[in-house]
Amino acid sequence: MKLSRVGTSLAMTAIAALTLAGCAGGGTPAATDGAATDGAASTDGASAGGSLSGNLEATGASSMEKAQVNGWVPGFQAVQPDVVVNYTATGSGTGRENFLAGQSHFIGSDRAYKLDEISAGGFSLCADGTPLVEFPAYISPIAIAYNLPGVESLKLDATVIANIFAGKITTWNDPAIAALNEGVELPSSNITAVHRGDKSGTTGNFLSYLEEAAPEAWTYGTDDTFPAELGGESADKTAGVAAAIEGGENTIGYLDASAASNLQVAEIKSGNDFVAYSPEAAAAVVGGSPLEEGREKTDVVYKLDYTGVEGAYPIVLVSYLIGCSEYKDAATGELVKAYFEYVVSEEGQAAAVEAAQSAPISDEVRTAALDAIATIK
Repeated sequence: MKLSRVGTSLAMTAIAALTLAGCAGGGTPAATDGAATDGAASTDGASAGGSLSGNLEATGASSMEKAQVNGWVPGFQAVQPDVVVNYTATGSGTGRENFLAGQSHFIGSDRAYKLDEISAGGFSLCADGTPLVEFPAYISPIAIAYNLPGVESLKLDATVIANIFAGKITTWNDPAIAALNEGVELPSSNITAVHRGDKSGTTGNFLSYLEEAAPEAWTYGTDDTFPAELGGESADKTAGVAAAIEGGENTIGYLDASAASNLQVAEIKSGNDFVAYSPEAAAAVVGGSPLEEGREKTDVVYKLDYTGVEGAYPIVLVSYLIGCSEYKDAATGELVKAYFEYVVSEEGQAAAVEAAQSAPISDEVRTAALDAIATIK
């Protein structure tokens, strides 16, 4: 699959003012006009562009918060001014729990649901026996950021990163780090490795990279929760990791690259070269990866190839938008379908690039996503 780029213009339509009310973790999605039932959203029954109305409550990945709150939500409201979309960055794990319980009309997640999670069922807002709709909406590098005064550049490979986070490499001048950074004066200070303390798809993607790229060094699994027994410093959500790295010298951590603009960031070995993170290099991983087998046609999930795509930045986060292919309340389905269509459009992807420096999805991914979205009702 070749990677296609959307147009370079990032100009957006006029953005209407929007109040982003938080969605309480134990609450029920709000309805408008009293027309919806079972916590569903509502519309006035109109189908023409710009004539929808209602509320959508969503939770999930903190990695896509900037894209949602500063890009997609205001951009969509410029098209559908009477639809209010409230996105609360709870973290991917909480978002998936909320969607299962019917507390979010749709979610953002840094990983798709696993097949056994889907087969267990119980998705409260979805019509019984209908598949989920899942598709990549937000692609970003996972940056390896550090705070090391006097060290302007740093090169790392998967084995060294795995051993740092496993607590096996504990000082910055360790021979394994020095061998990758000839001519760089590394301090003898102790390393503080910062990891996500909350359940997060960012952690799951990061650990999946370590397991595939450094299988002998990383033997601790790929769960969305970082192994607590390995120690290190924990911080909640993307913003917490960024603050912990910036606030303490000799720190290193992993986080969505959109939150790393003020931090020092390492180059990562990919093939024979060291590659700096960029949206384009991250998107190349998705463009070069196959779809997972055994999923429904509406379940557009990629099996990421972290090591086999030449020139790609290998540590990548792919965040999915997730909803029902058939909602118990048709009004909810109408709103979710319209929002999803905007997100994957060229305009929607350009809005995310401008808001969060993400990588636009390729035309091939867009086509597959739109085919899935078309089924929503």
